[in-house]
Formats: sequence, C-alpha cells, structure tokens
Amino acid sequence: MPTYKSVLEMLREDLATVRAKDPAARSNREVLLYPHIHALWTYRLANRLWKRGNRTLARALSLMARAVSGIEIHPGATIGRRFFIDHGTGVVIGETVRIGDDVMLYHQVTLGSVGWWKDLKRPARSRRHPVVEDGVIICTGASVLGPVCIGVNTRIGAHAVILDDLPPDARIGAGVTYPHASDDVVSALRIAEGSSVS
Repeated sequence: MPTYKSVLEMLREDLATVRAKDPAARSNREVLLYPHIHALWTYRLANRLWKRGNRTLARALSLMARAVSGIEIHPGATIGRRFFIDHGTGVVIGETVRIGDDVMLYHQVTLGSVGWWKDLKRPARSRRHPVVEDGVIICTGASVLGPVCIGVNTRIGAHAVILDDLPPDARIGAGVTYPHASDDVVSALRIAEGSSVS
C-alpha cells in the first residue's frame, strides 16, 4: 500500500509532467484544471478498487471521470509514470491496455479492441487491447486497435490506424493505416464514427 509521502510525490510528478510537456501550463494551480489530471487521478483510485475486486465502484468512478473530463480510461488498464494526455477530449483507453512510462497522447486517440466479434473468438482473459511501450507519442485522432505492441519511442501521426505491432523508434505518418484495413475494421470505424455501413 502506498504511503502518504509516495502518493504526494506521484501527484507532484504528474503536475510537473504537464508543465514540462505543455508550454501553456504556467502554474500548478492552472494544471489542476486540466481534464487529463482529473481523469488520471480518478483512474488511479479506480484501478486500485478494480484490483481489489470492487469493480462496480471502480466503473462508477471511471464513468464520473469521463463525464467531467471527456476521457475514458477503463479501471483495468495499466498506466505508467509521467503519462500525459494533451487536451484529452475523446480519448478511450480499453481494459487490457498497458501503457509504459513517458507516453503522451493527444485528443481523440483510441487504444481499443478490433471488435467484440473478434474478441469473443479469443481465449478467456486474453489481451484485447494494445501495449504502448515507453516514450511513445500518439497524435490526434489515431486509433491503435487489438492486442498489438507499439515499440519504445515510436511516433504515430494524426488519424493513423494501427492494426499490427510496430518496432521501437517507428515513425507512422498522418492518416496512414498500418499494415492495411480489413473490411471488419473499416466497418467498426464507420460504426464508431456514426456513419452508415454499406
């Protein structure tokens, strides 16, 4: 169980991370108004409850954080240190996501599954969501889908769709689909965006 001192150090590190990565953040008081901070701190409490088996309360806290921040982090996800979501609105982080240290996401990023119809074919309790290793940056509107691994220090451009593992230090340009979009994934993305599927 973390001590008061260790919790205080973690909270200070979270504030310092925002100030280091966002030039618009001029003071810790201002950072306390960032949606990312509310979502991250609520996630940490919800994650502890989730691990202790109090899943209903954990999900309730997650829902509350989403309503306040616009950021949806499943309480079962694992998130490392110095994590930052710039702007935040529309970010979705699924249950089996694992995020390393020093990762940065921009708004409307999805770290999700490829769809329930595929998840039901996987063995029970298998990973359905991405692993994002240390130092990764994922830009606005990108989707990383399925049990893929994004290597250390990778950069993913805006609106890219990642469906396969990426090696360390990979660079994926804006709007790229890697390796390719199957009809199932294209259909899922259209449904998620609210457009009709032909």
